Amino acid sequence: MRSIRLTAAATSTLPRFVLVLITATYGLLGIFGRDPWKNDDAAGFGAMWTLANGTWHDWVLPHIDGRSEILAGPLPYWLGASLIGLFQSVLGPTNSAGLYSAICFFLSCAAIWHASYLLGRRPEVQPSAFALGGQPEPRDYGRTLADSALMIFLACVGLALRAHETTPALAQLLGVTTILYGLVRGLDKPLQGGFWTGIGLALIALSASLWLFVLIFAGLILSLTICEVKPHPKWLATTWFVALMGLGLWPLLWWLSDLSSAQMSLAWQAWWSNETIQAYASSKSLGFMARNLPLYAWPVWPLALWSLWFWRKGANNPLGGIRNPNMALPLGLIIAVLIYLTHLTALTEQSLLLIIPPLVIWACFSLPIIKRSVISFIDWFALLTFTILGAFIWVMWFAMTTNLPAGLARNVAKKVPGFIPEFSWLALIAAIAVTILWVSVVKWRTSRAPKVIWRAVVISASGTTLTWVLLMTLWLPTINYAKTYRDVANRLVQVVPSQSVCINSTHLGDGQLGSFIYFTKLKFKDDVACDLWISNQPGEARKTATKLNKHLELIWEDRRVSDRNERLRLYRVLSHAQ
Repeated sequence: MRSIRLTAAATSTLPRFVLVLITATYGLLGIFGRDPWKNDDAAGFGAMWTLANGTWHDWVLPHIDGRSEILAGPLPYWLGASLIGLFQSVLGPTNSAGLYSAICFFLSCAAIWHASYLLGRRPEVQPSAFALGGQPEPRDYGRTLADSALMIFLACVGLALRAHETTPALAQLLGVTTILYGLVRGLDKPLQGGFWTGIGLALIALSASLWLFVLIFAGLILSLTICEVKPHPKWLATTWFVALMGLGLWPLLWWLSDLSSAQMSLAWQAWWSNETIQAYASSKSLGFMARNLPLYAWPVWPLALWSLWFWRKGANNPLGGIRNPNMALPLGLIIAVLIYLTHLTALTEQSLLLIIPPLVIWACFSLPIIKRSVISFIDWFALLTFTILGAFIWVMWFAMTTNLPAGLARNVAKKVPGFIPEFSWLALIAAIAVTILWVSVVKWRTSRAPKVIWRAVVISASGTTLTWVLLMTLWLPTINYAKTYRDVANRLVQVVPSQSVCINSTHLGDGQLGSFIYFTKLKFKDDVACDLWISNQPGEARKTATKLNKHLELIWEDRRVSDRNERLRLYRVLSHAQ
């Protein structure tokens, strides 16, 4: 088995308040003070808003108001709608729904930290003892690895935007991290570990396709088959019991609500999501991963591969150190998630969140053995990248606010025509503070050359936090203006005839529909019998009208000012085509 030589000084822990401050700042900024943003964020909020203002039937079969399509996995919408109901009088609907994202994110951080901590204390991964002592204690080693894992998670480039959206991906992320914690905890406390593993599986089942649930459970069995340390059978029994209790919750509500057999059949079809999964790997999804995952998961994947390379050798078994719990337990989940992602007919960035937590566990175990040259490359790459990004954000904000330099200000105005810059002393002070902290971290890291193992990721984690904070303070009004449908919705209200019965939204995207039902009081319905039709697919709308022998008259056309490719059109149904 591979040996690690490490002194106690290398496991000095990061001050707890610093870690908490970075995590809290990262997790809270970006969920308050903004509208639902186009596409997935707006679609998720639209479903939560529907439930918060709907009937019991809406809760049993979650959907976006006016759309009959049942959304697979009700838990995210239940949570968001509940938070809206509890806090909208104080925080407002959008801020209340944003708490769902924050809760899932912070609980995911806690699960990753504790899973890494427990793994870092295990005897299989302890550094070699020195003849005269001086090696780190298991508890100190575990805590240092846990701090490192959390910083690696925060350093993930693709996490920032997706971790602040009101999408089911956040509940799925929480499910995966909870499963990881339950797996590790189950090695020494089977009942407790089985409970948390079962909770994680229930979270997956109630927030995603059942195919993901099946694959994740198969991944668990694979992990335990590979792992040389087996949990007590009580772990599996507890896991199954809790998971099945969660799995049966939604069908139980169907039965209590006396749904018809047709409604139950539609709900089952939505839950299995058969139309989004195919039997063989999708070339489209594989191409999407090849293009996006390397940057999205930076710097997680290089560190994870380094760890895999180190632990690949061991004594007296073909898999070597891969059979150690720190490598084996995440392995099954990685394989399961990769199968799921590559078999999706249409892969999105939100789904990529699922593979990050197990890779983070692998990545944190690379830090004690990573070469100094690799650490230097990661540090200088992060330093250069985030310094340039931070400077760019400041320069663009200054140009927008002061109109200097005039040429740059004009270029910004072309991207968001009609936007009036907003100045906030609070946002400016927060941006200055985080910039000063960034300079302090860089100065500490580059001048003192610390020996602690988490030094390799402190600049990356600080850099992603710097970038996100600057965007969500200095640029938040601009980004919100570019991504919201508020102004478009207000203009739509002005052109809809007062005597209109309903607006057919069949050819409208989920994000657009979710925004319009929130910003307006218009009646949207996926029904071709409506007297008005709205569409962002004009060709499809006219084809449908022709098939139904209807004639459409264009009465309104609009778009968000920042999207030149978008075309929203409102039609009046005049009469049957002649």
